[in-house]
Amino acid sequence: MPLRAGKLPFGNCTRCAGNACGGRPSMKSAGTCVCPSICHGWAAATTDTATLTSPLWAGYWRQAQAVAYHPGGARLTVLDLDDAGAVAWARQALPATRIVPTTRGEHWIYLGAMRSANAVRPGVDIKSTMQYARWLGPGAGTMTRLPDAVRALVEREETTPAREEVVSSVPGRTEWDRSVASGCRHTERYVRTGLERGLALVRARTESGAGSQTFGVAQFLAKQHATCPGPCGLDLLGQQLIATAVSVGVPEPYASRAVANGLAGAA
Repeated sequence: MPLRAGKLPFGNCTRCAGNACGGRPSMKSAGTCVCPSICHGWAAATTDTATLTSPLWAGYWRQAQAVAYHPGGARLTVLDLDDAGAVAWARQALPATRIVPTTRGEHWIYLGAMRSANAVRPGVDIKSTMQYARWLGPGAGTMTRLPDAVRALVEREETTPAREEVVSSVPGRTEWDRSVASGCRHTERYVRTGLERGLALVRARTESGAGSQTFGVAQFLAKQHATCPGPCGLDLLGQQLIATAVSVGVPEPYASRAVANGLAGAA
């Protein structure tokens, strides 16, 4: 599937906007959509030559800034290692497999699909089911079976640590206000409403999944401001999100990484 600027999928057509069509059969909430356009992001990925070369898709290919694929659909898992520290950890902790160099780190590709999750540890995202990964070439090395150590990263993420175990300096950080958003095209009410709704979602995850929810909210907030000339004060919005994640038991380094990845992923 082609990606537009910012490594993002192309938007849905008017019929599929807001998932009004019900979505595709492969989505978490399975639907019956058979739209020939490139709707629903990763769920539109295909190996059908007729679709890939169709006149409708030709326009998207002309605008494409990158190419992506759906690892879960190919029964693969991509360990996205964002920096040198993450790569060093993988070399020490995981079995060797096929490796594809990226701009900042490496993709480690394993045979077998699993649930996707972001920021499972510093600099590490897991891309498999219901996710897409950029195609950066075939890489080198022999693909090996998905190890239990990678699956365990998601299981660990699903358990939010007890609050008394968290040590953090987050609560003293400055809150967002209009003075830091001189280039934002939105009203203060709009920004605060979006922020509060996102923080409420994180607060609700007191038992598990708060880290992934934090990433999702950060990405949502960044997308709200994708067309603003800036600055919009996203750093302060992110700090408030980190503070909320820490308040429900997410370690500060983990929360900070989730927010950074979320804000960058929507850029």
